[in-house]
Amino acid sequence: MRIKRVTLATCSTVTGLVVVIDVLRAFTTAAFLFQQGVKEILLVSGVEESFALREKMSDCILIGEVDGVKVPGFDFGNSPSQIEGHDLHNKQAIQRTTAGTQGVVFATQANIILATGLVTISATVRYIKKLNPSQITLIQTGFFVGQDWGDDDVACADAIECLLLNQTVSWKTITQRVRASRSGTYYDGSGPHFPSQDLEMALEIDRFNFAMRVKRKQGLNILHCIEI
Repeated sequence: MRIKRVTLATCSTVTGLVVVIDVLRAFTTAAFLFQQGVKEILLVSGVEESFALREKMSDCILIGEVDGVKVPGFDFGNSPSQIEGHDLHNKQAIQRTTAGTQGVVFATQANIILATGLVTISATVRYIKKLNPSQITLIQTGFFVGQDWGDDDVACADAIECLLLNQTVSWKTITQRVRASRSGTYYDGSGPHFPSQDLEMALEIDRFNFAMRVKRKQGLNILHCIEI
C-alpha cells in the first residue's frame, strides 16, 4: 500500500481514498456528536453557508468555530466537552471549522473520504484495510509548511501509517506530541474557547469503535459513522 501525505494547500487534486485528519478538534468533536445521537453531520466551509443550510433544515444544530473561537449564533463551538451530556438523538448537525472540514470540502477529486482523529483511529485503519486500496492519501489539515502548526495531526498521521504497515505505535510518544504541539498548548485552561477537557478527550485513543465516512449528496459532504 502506498501512503501519501498532503496539506490543505495541496489536497484539491488528490484522488482515490483520502483520510482527513483533525485531532484538535474537528473530528474529535464529530465523533462525540455521533455518541450523543446525531444521525449525520454536514461538513461545510463557510459560516454563511452554515446559516443558509440551517434555514432549509429542521431539527438541525450548528457546530463550529473560526480560528478556534465559537461562531456567534452557532449552538456549540468545536468542542467535545460542550457537547457531551446533551441529548442530540436524531438531529442533523452542520459543522464548520478552520481546518478539518476544509480538508473534506477541498478534496473534490477523492473517491472515498474518511475523517478521523485519535478517538477513532484504529477503527479507521480497520476500515481502510477492509477496503484494501493500493494507495491512500493522508490530509494533515492543521499542518502548514514552514510554520510550527500541526504536529498534532502529523502525529496522528504517523500512527495511522504505522498501523497500516503493521508496525508498533508508541502511543505515549503520540500523546506527548499532541500535548506539545502548538495547538495542544492552547488547551491550558486559561481561555474559555480552549477548555483543557477538550485536549484530554481528543487524547482518548480508540474511544470509539466506528469509522467516519463522507457521502456526497446533492453537492453536500455528509459524514456518517460506520461500525467496525
